[in-house]
Amino acid sequence: MMRLQTTRTKSIVTTAMAAMLLLAGCHKKQSAPPPYTAPPAAAPAAAPTATLTAEPATIDLGQSVVLTWHTSNATSVSIDGVGPVNLNGTTNVTPSNSTNFHLVATGDGGTADANFRVTVRVPAAPVAGTSSDLPDDAAFHAAVPDIFYDYDSYDLNPAGHTAAQQASTYLNQHPNIKLLIGGYCDERGSAEYNLALGENRANAAKTALVNAGVSASRIRVISYGKEKQFCTEQNESCWQQNRRAQFNIDR
Repeated sequence: MMRLQTTRTKSIVTTAMAAMLLLAGCHKKQSAPPPYTAPPAAAPAAAPTATLTAEPATIDLGQSVVLTWHTSNATSVSIDGVGPVNLNGTTNVTPSNSTNFHLVATGDGGTADANFRVTVRVPAAPVAGTSSDLPDDAAFHAAVPDIFYDYDSYDLNPAGHTAAQQASTYLNQHPNIKLLIGGYCDERGSAEYNLALGENRANAAKTALVNAGVSASRIRVISYGKEKQFCTEQNESCWQQNRRAQFNIDR
C-alpha cells in the first residue's frame, strides 16, 4: 500500500513539472511587437495671398486716393511708403508723384506680393506770356463749344461728350489758357434749385475736361442758375439754349 502511494505522488509531481515546462515554453513563443509606424507629418502651412487696389487710379497733384487691400494666411502686412498695416483694410494716401504701391504679406507659409500704380497728373509749368498771347473770344468759342443739357439734368448727353472732347483737345494744346465754366438753367423751378443745378452742370463739364487730361488747377466754376438767361421766349427751343455750361477764358 505504501508503495502504491509513492508511485501516485511521483506521477503527480511529474505531471505538474510537465505542465510548468509547457507554460514556460508558451511564454517564450509570444508574438513579435508590430513594426514602428511614424506619426503622420503635419500639413504644411498655407501660403499667403494678397490683393491691392486704389481708387481712383489717376489723380491730380494734391488729391488723395483710397488704398484697399485683402490678404489671407498672413500674420503681418506692410506697404512701402505706408508701413505696417492691418491684415485687411483701407487707408488714404496723397502721393506727390506717380507711385507704384507695393504690399508684402508674410505668413507661416511664405510671403505674397501685390502692386498697384497710381498716376499723378502734375500741372504743366506756367507758360510766360501776356494777354496778347490768348485767343480772342470768337476764336476761343469756336474751338471750345458750350455744352447743353437735357431738362432737369446735369448728365452729359452724347452731344455734350462730343463738345467736351473738342474743348479738351484745344485746351490741352493751349496750356496757358485758364478757364471759367458758368452753369446756366432755364427759368422753370425756384432760384435756389437752379443755382444748385447750375453748379452741378458746371462741375459735370469740368469733370469731363479733367478726365480728358485738362488740369483741374486751370478751371474755375460758377453757377448763375436762372439769373442770366440767354433767351427769354416761352418755348422749348429757347429753354434749351439756357440749359448750358458755357466756357470762357478766365483772364
